[in-house]
Amino acid sequence: MDIIKSIEHEQLKNKIPDLRVGNTVRVHVRIKEGNKERIQVFEGTIIKVQGGGLNQTFTVRKISYGVGVEKTFLVHSPLVEKVELVRVGKARRAKLFYLRDRVGKAAKTREQIGARIENKEITIKEDLAEEPAQETETVDTVETAEPVEATETVKETAEEVKAQEEIASAPEEKPAVETEEVAVQETMDTVKEETVEDVKEKEDKKED
Repeated sequence: MDIIKSIEHEQLKNKIPDLRVGNTVRVHVRIKEGNKERIQVFEGTIIKVQGGGLNQTFTVRKISYGVGVEKTFLVHSPLVEKVELVRVGKARRAKLFYLRDRVGKAAKTREQIGARIENKEITIKEDLAEEPAQETETVDTVETAEPVEATETVKETAEEVKAQEEIASAPEEKPAVETEEVAVQETMDTVKEETVEDVKEKEDKKED
């Protein structure tokens, strides 16, 4: 972008009114008188819109006390406070210079019946200051989220390793098995002793 274009882009307004030829508008203009500042209203019909960019202008014509008065305003001028739509008119030309030769009611455009009177605006520059802030916020959240997940996974792996080590280092339950075997042997021995005594008693009885 050229230097001149960049400077002009900074001077542009973010939003401008939707200006159409044939509409009756009310323009609020700031006027400085010494140290005081006031707003003057100029109401009339838009007879032409010309130019583009920072040099875009529109001309408004009205008749006051039988005399035609025309004023040209810069769309992006800081002195133009706002532009209100009063009446929607029909126009089939880009420039309504024929109204200069008309007098009375003929000096106005025909009103478009049923048209909505809305102050529409055209956005030229979007608020670019908010978008980078949102991007930085999302980046920060992503950066903070990744280390947390990594630490959680490291903790889980460390806990699993510790559990495996404890299982490997745990002694085998051999004493319990040995006690069971001893108990079985004792029961077998008691059974054998009882059977021998019975046999001896039986033999003694037989001898008697």
